[in-house]
Amino acid sequence: MDIEPADQFGNNRSCQRAGSSQGAPDRVNKVCFDWQAGRCNRHSCRFLHSELPQPMSTDGATSRRGHHQGLVRGNSGAAGAPISGWGKGRTGRKASDKICRYFIGGNCCYGDKCRFLHSWFIGDSFSLLATLQGHRNVVVTGIALSSESDKLYSGSKDESVRVWDSQTGQCTGVFNVGGEVGCMISEGAWIFIGVPNAVKAWNTQTATYQNLDGPIGQVYALVVGNDMLFAGTQDAHILAWKFNVAGNCFEPAASLNGHRLAVVSLVVGDMRLYSGSMDHTIKVWDLATLQCLQTLTDHTSVVMSLLCWDQFLLSSSLDRTIKVWAATESGNLEVKYIHNEEHDVLVLCGMHDAQAKPVLLCSCNDKSIHIYDLPSFIERGKIFSKKEVIAMEVGPSDLFFTGDGTGELKVWKWSTNKMPVS
Repeated sequence: MDIEPADQFGNNRSCQRAGSSQGAPDRVNKVCFDWQAGRCNRHSCRFLHSELPQPMSTDGATSRRGHHQGLVRGNSGAAGAPISGWGKGRTGRKASDKICRYFIGGNCCYGDKCRFLHSWFIGDSFSLLATLQGHRNVVVTGIALSSESDKLYSGSKDESVRVWDSQTGQCTGVFNVGGEVGCMISEGAWIFIGVPNAVKAWNTQTATYQNLDGPIGQVYALVVGNDMLFAGTQDAHILAWKFNVAGNCFEPAASLNGHRLAVVSLVVGDMRLYSGSMDHTIKVWDLATLQCLQTLTDHTSVVMSLLCWDQFLLSSSLDRTIKVWAATESGNLEVKYIHNEEHDVLVLCGMHDAQAKPVLLCSCNDKSIHIYDLPSFIERGKIFSKKEVIAMEVGPSDLFFTGDGTGELKVWKWSTNKMPVS
């Protein structure tokens, strides 16, 4: 997230501009912030009372620091041609939008006259409904909603899971799970919580718990597919359990080996299990046989998040790319499209807006979430946070949820009608 730089002169802020000052020796090469706001009353102000031209790039175009670097297409089909509509649009918003750091701290004295953003988001198709606070200034690592109740669950590295009433936003329960929560998902009446050396299974209908042993180290990712629960662990394994109806318990089913480092992302789609790892690879597993079918090696850093959309697989990485994969005639996956970000990509979340249009939320380590239309990757909005957003979840009734490094849980809603920026 671009944040207004701190200024050593306190509230008398000024912004650096290119070019050199030719004025009196006591002048500094900065534009007076108060002059820009039309309220400078210093008779001999040491700052400039004029804007200097932007520097020109070598091709004659005005350079724009922080401008979106554009989209890079994969090596498939005609050179430079988009595949199946991917990336057919231009970015809808500038990446140079800045949020006021004093607004974040709650002490900007310029109010509405401040030239930096006083808003937690930019966009006219969604709004912030509520902020839920309770986790002790520790990152929220998992969000889940039970389909069998009206409760919202959030897990954190403060070793707790909080239960929230989705109608009132009130916290109705806090449970200590005995370790840092690495991830959390829901499936029917079950809430599954990944902690060091175990997965905790909680039935929200019967209020019963089961401790699934087997993982070594932190459990970073969980997913359900083909009636099995899969867990990606710190020791590079993927463990699977099946539910025994007669015994009313989960039993170990398999251990999938092949990654060299921790498995940090999992997703299921079309009878395939996809796993992303710190070893920079994605493995494709057959859900029926649990055999590895293919290893994808196109990323150059940790594969943080995976998402199945339509017939495509989307992957994001700390190499600052989102890659779109599709099957060839042979059935193997190959990159069809690459979208570049300016910062490391932490989490992907796919959903539909109030008009049922597919949307991608992309959380980056600059403390922002980019919101893109799919498949065009037109940027339609941006969400800002005090710290990085690690957890995102889709809710009912056009709701979605985000959890960040401060322990805050935010509730958002897609709007049917366009709304003004808040």
